[in-house]
Amino acid sequence: MPNVSVFDKTGAKVSEVALADEIFGIEPNVSAMHLCVVNYLANQRQGTQSTLTRGEVSGGGKKPWKQKGSGRARQGSTRSPQWYHGGIAHGPKPREYGFSINKKVKRLAMKSALSAKAAEDEIIVLDTFAQEEIKTKEIAKVLAALPTGKKTLIVLPEKNDVLYKSARNIAGVKVALVNTLNVYDILNSDKMLVLQDAVSKIEEVYA
Repeated sequence: MPNVSVFDKTGAKVSEVALADEIFGIEPNVSAMHLCVVNYLANQRQGTQSTLTRGEVSGGGKKPWKQKGSGRARQGSTRSPQWYHGGIAHGPKPREYGFSINKKVKRLAMKSALSAKAAEDEIIVLDTFAQEEIKTKEIAKVLAALPTGKKTLIVLPEKNDVLYKSARNIAGVKVALVNTLNVYDILNSDKMLVLQDAVSKIEEVYA
């Protein structure tokens, strides 16, 4: 059962917390994590790109010259793909790039990502964070006191607009709730800063 240190806002170690083996101590499944990352990135694509085919480009209704006798290649429209101002052949059209994956694979990938972070000692537990007003300086001070990296994922047990709005302008910092965590954000971060209440909630959700 992996143990991680619990820090306060000043960066001082106050205690330790034991992480559940079935969530933070499994052998990471690389294939499942890779599939979830590809799925996440595919779902982010809007797929709104579109080109005009020869039938959608304006003009070109008249045959440019007669079929035979001119010595030139036969043409039926000045909007064919080989013409300037012609349509695009086999160009992209709006489409949906997203796809769905099995729930068991998602759960395995999430446990694998959390276990990989725990094994690399990249999970930092914060005992509590109380802030009454929106101040980016306060969040920056806490992050500077803790052993965080360039990319830090802050995990909250529940919605906290004050903390979210205070942290959103800091480069490399992303705030997520336990129920909005995804494999991509976990693997893309250098360190995970998890509130102590969120640890128990993660174990409750993915147990």
